[in-house]
Amino acid sequence: MKIDRLRVRRLTGTLEVEGVHWEGRAPQPSDGYRSEGAVPVGGVGTGYVERGVQVDGRHLRLESLFLEITTDAGVGGVAGPISLPAAWLAVRQLSPLLVGSDPFATERTWDLAYRSFVHGRQGDGMLALSAVDCALWDLKGKFLGLPCYRLLGGPTRDAVPAYASMYGFDVTDLGRVRERARWAKEAGFTAQKWFLAYGPSAGAPGMAGNVALVRALREELGDDDLMIDAWGALDPPYALEFVRRIAEYRPRWIEQPVLPEQGRLYAEIRRRTGLPVAGGEHTYTRWGLVQLLDVQAIDVFQPDIYWSGGISEVVKMAALASVRGVPVVPHGTTPLATLHFSLAQPPGGAPVQEHLFKFSPTVQFFSKHRVEPVSGRLLPIDAAGLGMELDEDRIERAIEVDLS
Repeated sequence: MKIDRLRVRRLTGTLEVEGVHWEGRAPQPSDGYRSEGAVPVGGVGTGYVERGVQVDGRHLRLESLFLEITTDAGVGGVAGPISLPAAWLAVRQLSPLLVGSDPFATERTWDLAYRSFVHGRQGDGMLALSAVDCALWDLKGKFLGLPCYRLLGGPTRDAVPAYASMYGFDVTDLGRVRERARWAKEAGFTAQKWFLAYGPSAGAPGMAGNVALVRALREELGDDDLMIDAWGALDPPYALEFVRRIAEYRPRWIEQPVLPEQGRLYAEIRRRTGLPVAGGEHTYTRWGLVQLLDVQAIDVFQPDIYWSGGISEVVKMAALASVRGVPVVPHGTTPLATLHFSLAQPPGGAPVQEHLFKFSPTVQFFSKHRVEPVSGRLLPIDAAGLGMELDEDRIERAIEVDLS
């Protein structure tokens, strides 16, 4: 069996929503160039969903790209949604390396592709390689008729606990925040992660608003775990002051307090505040992880399966993290692939998985098999491979993208 083709399809469909789907926008690292601080979100802007436009109060129009790898034996694998730059690199740069090769030789494919990205072993190049790797794992599982978590050595448990990740919800109206926090708690989630309303450019009023948000959440959640994600948008003095101010509210972790490349500053925040720091979704490959581990930057490692190097690489990264006693809590933007990874890891090594209420419906819209929490737990999906089957009933339009 040999790989005979890589192709990318653009799918269009309409997701039914209730009211405004993307209610708010977390601060971004570039917000320092905005005198007004954080601004309302417009569209999706995720890097996964190519376009997401709310056309009215009940419909979100989606366009997503999917990578398909086929073989001369008639079996194939799918990955997606992926970004357009990643799709272009997968077809233009990696396709010549893959066509005619053994689809089961994922270690050879990964290493060859990695070495070919002389100027792109992070960013879009790694996103392209991650998608190819995941598609090949999907292909292997489909050929063997087994879910990938079994090929990876699992299952280690019958379900994976999930935490509620509240990206996209409004965080400026504390009454609504409390209401949503109660709703997630009543749905069975014993841990929640919330995003800030303001960055440093919003000044002292923004700082007070962020602290008030954390205070309200702690009051609402009681002793449940509360995590705060700063998305790398804070500068070091602001981050230190903010973390000091919220220490009394006992966050389980502060996530990406400063830019992800500033591992030594992560470590300084840990040392000077005593609060756990999480990060890693923008860390690429095991070499990037080692740089964080060597300076003791993180208490929790959060790789993204579709960004950090694919399943093949994230398994290696998890082994490295286990040596240092750092648990892996994967970034939740690729629910299917991430669940297979988590199910195959020891419970102590990957204790919980992120579930993004607003994001998951958009990235899973075109999938026949969708990961949905049941009382705060994610149950195995026993479809072959990663379960990446496209739901033709949801596809309103499909075209093959010319990336020549």
